[in-house]
Amino acid sequence: MWIKLIAFFCRLIPAQVAHAHCDGPCGVYDPASSRIAGEAVLSMTKKIIALEQPKNHDQDAWKNFHNTLARYIAIKEEQAELAKRELLILWTDYFKPAHLKDFPDLHTKFWETAKLASACKQEVSLEHAQELLEKIKEIHGIFWKTKGKEVAWYAGS
Repeated sequence: MWIKLIAFFCRLIPAQVAHAHCDGPCGVYDPASSRIAGEAVLSMTKKIIALEQPKNHDQDAWKNFHNTLARYIAIKEEQAELAKRELLILWTDYFKPAHLKDFPDLHTKFWETAKLASACKQEVSLEHAQELLEKIKEIHGIFWKTKGKEVAWYAGS
């Protein structure tokens, strides 16, 4: 009975169709989260490279070494995935075909940056971690130019 009554009212007073051009309301996009994740990837990569193995056969020292290494790797991979996800959301939800007129290599920049994020997950490469952060920096600049602003890169770089 209730279903029939609700259906009757829905036909009587139909809801208006809402149109949106993105998943979220305008103004919610910002490349800052990808920048922070990229900085964490670089930081963890440096820490992994700098981590020294114990010089003795002390089991506790080796346990701590492996625990620390595992934690650095987990953070590096998590943050690389986060950077990639945030960039892909920015690429697919914020940037529109009109932006390609001013930035014709936009798709290539995002594709290369996403590939670098994947590479940073797969390996321990200081070069790739630094390159990832540089590519994020380029996208950061493009994003703010589309908004008519010049925003300085953060001091953490």
